[in-house]
Amino acid sequence: MSFFIRNSRGGGAPKRKFNGRAGKGITNGPALKTKRTENKKFIPNDDESIASSDEEFAEERQREKDKDFEDESEEEEETAQEKRLRLAKKYLKEIEEEEKDRAEFEEGAVSRRLQEEYLEEKGRLRKTVASNYVGHKEPIVLKCKDHKDSITCLCLSSNGTFIYSGSKNGSLVKWSMSDKSKLKVLKGKGKTNDGIKCVRCIAISTDSKFLVVGDTASKDIKIFSGDDLSHIKNLQGHRGPVTGLVFRKDTHTLYSASEDRSVKVWNLDDMAYVESLFGHQTGITSIDALSRERAITSGGFDKTVRIWKIVEESQLIFNGHSGSIDVVKLINEENFLSCGADGQLCVWGSLKKRPLCSVAEAHGKDETNGQPMWISSIATLLNTDLVASASVLGSNDGVIRLWQCGESFRALNPLFEIKLTGFINALAFTPDGHHLIVGVGQEHKLGRWWRIPEAKNSIVVIPLIQNKAKK
Repeated sequence: MSFFIRNSRGGGAPKRKFNGRAGKGITNGPALKTKRTENKKFIPNDDESIASSDEEFAEERQREKDKDFEDESEEEEETAQEKRLRLAKKYLKEIEEEEKDRAEFEEGAVSRRLQEEYLEEKGRLRKTVASNYVGHKEPIVLKCKDHKDSITCLCLSSNGTFIYSGSKNGSLVKWSMSDKSKLKVLKGKGKTNDGIKCVRCIAISTDSKFLVVGDTASKDIKIFSGDDLSHIKNLQGHRGPVTGLVFRKDTHTLYSASEDRSVKVWNLDDMAYVESLFGHQTGITSIDALSRERAITSGGFDKTVRIWKIVEESQLIFNGHSGSIDVVKLINEENFLSCGADGQLCVWGSLKKRPLCSVAEAHGKDETNGQPMWISSIATLLNTDLVASASVLGSNDGVIRLWQCGESFRALNPLFEIKLTGFINALAFTPDGHHLIVGVGQEHKLGRWWRIPEAKNSIVVIPLIQNKAKK
């Protein structure tokens, strides 16, 4: 039984047509090729100079045609195998140049990088780095007056150069990681950013071309330029607020999750809807994806995690939590983590329908009511064994715990804690693993049940200390 509705089969939201506009890169089809004719004024009794000019013009046109024909012939003569070989050599040369530009160029660096890329693509890359982390330096607080309410979400560019953050008052801020300064601000509830009321989720494409935003007061996906935060378009199709957004790595394929219990697939090159995925029994709370054509989601109160295999048109269902699952996060193509209101931190493998390991009460119990501390956020350093989690209940101190995944991901070993005042609503490691980025607020990202007045609505950059002797 298929749980997918494809646009070509008539199911789901109808495919939307968009008019091509200058600067947007959107077209309805191939451009019509027109033959360009030049208007020439007829002059009787042409002299030799004019005749000579015409002959030179004709000769030049013929030379251009001959050159084009030669180029086309050369392309046709190149076989598919020769083309692959040429592109492979070009790619190797690019890698060699990149590795040489680094501070330390070691022998065999190119072959190691190629091997790592291959293992990453197959989902088998494992870097053991967590044991190197021994603590942290003084946190760096980034504040913006336009983030008047709690930070709800954040994301980083693929190279770790920029941070994008959203807040409850609808504001969006782009930060520079190098000098820890704000570069661009879009105020909330205004015309400048198409009237965002409250940012629920954001995601940036691998090439930083598109920044997508989900708004709790709207059912649309708002698309902005990752460069200057200019508004590009709204994608319509969900019947409830969008709760999660993620790009497939190195593509402009977007996966979105919503309170309407569906996952939708979009192609941002054409700004088009592709298909819908159904199966969750309650609103979806989060979504994640990497390179493969699959997405992973948490179903909130239906207490399931699902892997959606796009090509196979099938889904895998995972059970293990006793309460609402709020966040799911991939650490590589085969393993992922989940957390929620029951206080469990679970590690999963895509081939097992039960957790590989589970830490009950991973952040302890709330002293006021004896209930497990609600875990609100997870961050993973991709293709490694390093994980961070954050709890939101208890004292005024939000607690972040760093963990080391054990062998075969069958254990979670605590490393150290970081305490911050306020609700920890978002976490992310920089790609190099040198910093942990934290979104802090006076309130929880999903509601206003509690408030910590002394907390600052801000982005906190935490430099992590690594023991170089262990590297």
